[in-house]
Parts: sequence; structure tokens; C-alpha cells
Amino acid sequence: MPIAVPNGVQVGIDGQMVTVKGPRGTLAMDVHRNMHVALDDGALRVSRPDDTKQNKALHGLTRALLANMVTGVTDGFVVRLIINGVGYRAEVQSNVLTLFVGFSHSVRFDAPEGITFEVDRPGRVLSIMGADKSVVGETAAKIRAIRKPGPYHGTGIAYENEIIRRKAGKAGRSGGGK
Repeated sequence: MPIAVPNGVQVGIDGQMVTVKGPRGTLAMDVHRNMHVALDDGALRVSRPDDTKQNKALHGLTRALLANMVTGVTDGFVVRLIINGVGYRAEVQSNVLTLFVGFSHSVRFDAPEGITFEVDRPGRVLSIMGADKSVVGETAAKIRAIRKPGPYHGTGIAYENEIIRRKAGKAGRSGGGK
């Protein structure tokens, strides 16, 4: 299935290196030697030499990665994290994220290259934005790992659509005592 290249996006193919340049930045990828990438009539096409299991898998992977590159340089990717807890909040100053998540100290997190942070709803919703889908997802996972949501109170950092399995906690004594 061809990947449509929108106006304003430039694609460069130099041997096995594919470079995609757009309004949100430039991304480059070294394509596996078995895959062939061509630009025809404003669309990227990936082809494979034969139908072996490995080449079929590489074909789909290469196509998906190239489609993500085109989407990244045009629209970008966003992952939202929700911060739950009394006194828990986030602040951003010059692309340095400071988290206050129940520790005795604040946690500083420097943004990787190409990533920007944005905080909404007074420190409760953190948006991670960038052109490279894998870097956005990896950054979100690292921030979430700082304070994962707890099963008893649900406090911590969770993905926007994440369902947190809650536990009941102690039931207490139920038979009356002495």
C-alpha cells in the first residue's frame, strides 16, 4: 500500500537511507538492505524481493515506519499523561519538566531533542509532543515510570486512556470481637 506524501514534505532516498523533511522537522531512517523504497507520483512505495517470512515482516515494518515518519513531520505525535494525587503536579520551564509526585524532593526531567512538554489544567495533564513516534512514546514511558499509578488509591502518573485496576484494601474485622 503506497504512502501518500503531502504537499510541503520532501522525501530523499540515498541508497538505503530515507530522509523525510517537513514543517515539524527532519527524520531519517536506514532501511533494511532487502527492502527497496521508491518515490513515484507523490507516493512512497516499499517492495520486497520475495515472499519469505522475514521479508514479509520487514516489508510491513518498513512501510509502517515510513508512514509514521511522514505523519510525524506533518502532524506530529502527542501522548498525554494524567497526574493524580494530592499535591501532585508538573511544571515546565525552558523544556525542563519538574515533577512534584510525593517524594521528599522534586524530580527534574530534561526533554530529549525534538520533544516538547506542555502542562494543562494547573499541573494535572502533561502533553508530550514530537515528530518521532518512538521517542515520544519512550519519553512518556520514562516519565510514567517515575511514579506509576498505585492500585489502592490510584495516585501517580498514568496514560490518558489507561484503566487502573483498583484493589479493595483492608476489609477490617467482620465478626465483632471481645
